[in-house]
Amino acid sequence: MREKLAVPETEWPRAIGELCGLNHIEEAAVLSTCNRMEIYVVALSRHRGIKEVTEWMSKTSGIPVSEICQHRFLLYDKDATQHIFEVSAGLDSLVLGEGQILAQVKQVVKVGQGVVGFGRNISGLFKHAITVGKRVRTETNIAAGAVSVSSAAVELALMKLPLASHASARLLIIGAGKMGKLVIKHLVAKGCTKMVVVNRTEDRVAAIHEEMKDAEITYQPLSRMLECAAEADVVFTSTASDTPLFLKEHVMNLPSVGGGLDLRLFVDISVPRNVGACVNDLETARVYNVDDLKEVVAANNVKQWKLRRLLQRNRNSLKPGVIR
Repeated sequence: MREKLAVPETEWPRAIGELCGLNHIEEAAVLSTCNRMEIYVVALSRHRGIKEVTEWMSKTSGIPVSEICQHRFLLYDKDATQHIFEVSAGLDSLVLGEGQILAQVKQVVKVGQGVVGFGRNISGLFKHAITVGKRVRTETNIAAGAVSVSSAAVELALMKLPLASHASARLLIIGAGKMGKLVIKHLVAKGCTKMVVVNRTEDRVAAIHEEMKDAEITYQPLSRMLECAAEADVVFTSTASDTPLFLKEHVMNLPSVGGGLDLRLFVDISVPRNVGACVNDLETARVYNVDDLKEVVAANNVKQWKLRRLLQRNRNSLKPGVIR
């Protein structure tokens, strides 16, 4: 469902415009990432506003209203404010304390500038959330030892590989954007310095290689993706493709993996997903996605109640006119 509801960053202004075109919505913001899809609104009527936004989500995603109602999570007023503070602080993240979400909250403000509907209340709320996110990281140790989704993906892959195969496993990364670059960075940090990177253009891969000169990074175009997958033991995917790159029929005829491994691993951190769940039906492959990363981060234990107390104090300090 999250994949169907996802709104790419380039579409956030359009989404804000459409939401504010609804009868009872005055202001709006969209925060859509690999692990969340959240809509913030200032509504003239709570009941009618919820109804209109839910119907809009159904229209844009193709998911029936009844199904969305079963899974939606609603927060109002001070609870909604508390939530965006926790999100910005990394307290609500899959990976506790990760810093990427703060950058994503900043991006909401950056994209919203000048967009009709990203008004004073919503803008003020998100700007205050950014301040809170920075303060939490400064005054607490929430980020100490924290990992990103990309690093958790690398950890998960290494957990699933025999220790003896870490250095020899053939690695393929599809997508050289922000997430793909972080995957490469964390692989190199773990001593995995030989990999193939498939991307639409070579420029980004060359720039990454320039930063990590000690690594052996080979570029291949997207047209050779299946050929490269046939020669890989572990495949990381992090592209913005709207349709799956790998389905059962693509993977079933790939040759067996080497190095004494039993399964070809696909670690998919994309939303929408780049690897279809149907690939798990094969005896020769195993797919892991963002939801599976909980296995890696379950032990990331921070005293959350202290942080929530700090967020509560920040919420109470909001200026008049900003949602509380």
